[in-house]
Amino acid sequence: MIEIFDKLDFAPFLLSFKLAAITTLILFFISLPLAWWLSQTKSKSKPIIEAITALPIVLPPSVLGFYILVSLSAHSPIGSFFEDMFGVKLVFSFIGLVIASCFYSLPFMVQPLQSGFEALNKNMLEASYIVGKSKITTLFRVALPNIKPSLISAIIITFAHTVGEFGVVLMVGGSIPSETKVASVAIYEMVETMDYDLAHIYSAIMVLISFLVLLSVYIFNKRVKI
Repeated sequence: MIEIFDKLDFAPFLLSFKLAAITTLILFFISLPLAWWLSQTKSKSKPIIEAITALPIVLPPSVLGFYILVSLSAHSPIGSFFEDMFGVKLVFSFIGLVIASCFYSLPFMVQPLQSGFEALNKNMLEASYIVGKSKITTLFRVALPNIKPSLISAIIITFAHTVGEFGVVLMVGGSIPSETKVASVAIYEMVETMDYDLAHIYSAIMVLISFLVLLSVYIFNKRVKI
């Protein structure tokens, strides 16, 4: 048992948390205006945008990962541009993981925010517009402070979902130690090598993290409702 704990490497967990934190931060700034627009618009294109946004929920991670891999490869316009202009390779790199994670976790940030905005009292928003507040001011001064449960849920669930990614990160990033080898990939490799004891420990840590994240969301939302 002592030998097993001596083999523990927390680098994959730290990399997972780093990836999740950066992805969550980026998605917050991307999803906030998108969710606000979706909640307020009457455009005929709304269902199309919502469907595109929700695609990562129903698409197999291998399919999504494949198309992201092709889009970011050195042979694609995006991949060749970054490599030629900045000397940055997007596939099998941490930057590529961040981009892939933003696509994969997008609906988990957008949908709670959109639901929160749609549940707001419309009279409160109209009152803000009547007194001369702009849409941006109304968003940050009126709407956002009044959807705290949805905001916290979006941030925490997006973070947790990114930590648990496997298919997409494996397709786009592979398994490069300290670069793209996140916790889920490390567990997969342990199972492949039949190191079940270590896989149990890593998996138990992931289960505990996931449980604590969900528990914190439910406790916070319950306190807000009281």
